[in-house]
Amino acid sequence: MSTGRAAGNGDRPTQRKGPLFLRGPRIERSTTDQRLLDQRGPTDWVHTDPWRVLRIQAEFVEGFGALAELGPAIAVFGSARMRRDEAAYADGVEIGRRLAEAGFAVITGGGPGAMEAANKGASEAGGVSVGLGIELPFETGLNEYVDVGLNFRYFFARKTMFVKYSQGFVVLPGGMGTLDELFEALTLVQTQKVTSFPVLLLGSDYWAGMLAWLRDTVLASGKIAARELELIEVTDDIDLVVERMVAARADHEADDPERAPGREVGDR
Repeated sequence: MSTGRAAGNGDRPTQRKGPLFLRGPRIERSTTDQRLLDQRGPTDWVHTDPWRVLRIQAEFVEGFGALAELGPAIAVFGSARMRRDEAAYADGVEIGRRLAEAGFAVITGGGPGAMEAANKGASEAGGVSVGLGIELPFETGLNEYVDVGLNFRYFFARKTMFVKYSQGFVVLPGGMGTLDELFEALTLVQTQKVTSFPVLLLGSDYWAGMLAWLRDTVLASGKIAARELELIEVTDDIDLVVERMVAARADHEADDPERAPGREVGDR
């Protein structure tokens, strides 16, 4: 920005700001840099929607940057309230271990319970153990078995990372958050937003009631089609879970021959 005299206009001051010029009472008394560095003034602007847009953008940029070279990965969901002495916790550890041994990174929500179990199995097997945390009033950071971690303010940014960088979902017993993630994944498959995307529920006894309701109420009343109910596969067989995920990886690689076989985060 510069201030001077305008040619052909006598002594009338002119202020130039790039391609813009200002005259008379429109001339500003401070520079752009000065206003940026001046710490005085109101701070409520950090709570406005335009500023939130920048925060949202930053979360996507950080997520894409951290996970772009992750390689084949599977997301594992389940309850943060799952106890370590539950059989389902042991299943989560085994799922994480077996997926890592099959060459997958394991992505969870990074919290305790079922998420910790899957991260533990992957980390102890020498695999890539990823945690995508979320800012909540009642959870305190990522579990100790997360090797690559990101924390998000916004659920929708976090969910995008799960779907974009996973080739399938394994769902352990869980509550509201688990159901939210499960049904969002099913909606994306049903609407063909994602393809070759297996969704396996581990624990037939736990999921039996929900499946009965979907079949006997939702399907029976015509709210979903029979083929949509087939998007869900329920099993107690960890071997089957890994088999399905390996098959999905082969489908992805067939669709994209240039796809790398899987590199660790940070490899160039």
